[in-house]
Amino acid sequence: MYREHRRKQRAESAQWRIPAERMKMRLEHLVPLSRQAIAVLRKLRALSGSSPNIFPSPGREGCMSSNTMLYALYRMGYHSRATTHGFRGLASTILNESNLFNRDWIERQLAHVERNEVRRAYNAAEWMPDRRRMMQWWADHITAMALEGDNIVPLS
Repeated sequence: MYREHRRKQRAESAQWRIPAERMKMRLEHLVPLSRQAIAVLRKLRALSGSSPNIFPSPGREGCMSSNTMLYALYRMGYHSRATTHGFRGLASTILNESNLFNRDWIERQLAHVERNEVRRAYNAAEWMPDRRRMMQWWADHITAMALEGDNIVPLS
């Protein structure tokens, strides 16, 4: 996620295409983007200057390390209490408990593959319109929680 180049990610497409070589299961993954995600990407683009990376860094890789977010959690006091991967579990739990979304959509959004080999062989559905609606609901849910406690930190 941190090394995605601008040319690979066009906010206007409202979709993030993660190449197979970047994914654990070596399958391309499509991520529908909410309005909020697109707005953040546009602001990040303005902040990143001429770098081809969304999260540029002066390090040898030229982009933010995969551990940067984890260390940010540590600095906020969540050491041994939260991980960045835990946010996936949180999202899955809330989306499932809402009873608004098909569990197949949720699993596909998390890039999980069907374990049943027969079903996997015959079902190549991406459910993009449904996943797009689900991700917009999720972004609206997060925004509402942040606004409830006046906890939004402006990106500047």
